[in-house]
This record gives sequence, structure tokens and C-alpha cells, in this order.
Amino acid sequence: MKLSVNHADDAEFSGGLRGFFEYRDLGIKEATNGRFGAHVIRAVPGKHAVGDNHIHKLEFQMVYVLKGWVKFWYEGTGEVTLKAGSCVHQPPEIRHQELAHSDDLELIEITLPADFETLETGE
Repeated sequence: MKLSVNHADDAEFSGGLRGFFEYRDLGIKEATNGRFGAHVIRAVPGKHAVGDNHIHKLEFQMVYVLKGWVKFWYEGTGEVTLKAGSCVHQPPEIRHQELAHSDDLELIEITLPADFETLETGE
């Protein structure tokens, strides 16, 4: 592993897993040889959630909301609204779906490993 420093001034957002979000890689994947991933994810204004129920094949996933809000559905829990300051640990392979988010949504996601498979459950 190596030191990684990432500044907002140098930030570049690009596409990723969901077309209604833009992703900023924080350099953790490279610094940890892919063991961990960390992104700032922000909403693309005017684009809204269109994802189905799905799972992620990973060991760890945490989301911390920086601003705005996002509403998820989690298997076994139901609807959960996260707002600025909210944090959620999504257990491995929990079935979930994003239902809605604000246009100003911005969050941090940390995963183990950095690259993982997402499977639509179709339910």
C-alpha cells in the first residue's frame, strides 16, 4: 500500500455504475492495490433513480451523505431516507434499491474490494 492524497481542487467526476450519478475516484483503489475503493458520488441534476433491486458481491460497503438526501429500500427493513450526516453500512449482498434522491445529493462510498460485481435481482 502507498500514501494517497486527493484534493477537491483537482477533482474530476465521470460516469460509473449508475447513469444518474457522477463519480470522483479518491485514489484509494490505486493506493491499496484494489483492496479498497472510495468515491465521492454526486447526483446528475435532472436525472433520477431508475435502478432495479440488486445486490453487490463485496465484503464491505459504507455510504456517508455529505449533502442532500437519498431514499433506499432495503430487504428486511423497508424504506430508509438518508440525509446530510447520515451513514449506512450495507451488509454484503443485501438486496436494495435506490428510490429517489435530491438534485444536490453528494455522498462518500467506501467498499471492499474496490471492484465488485452488481447483480440485478429482478424482484
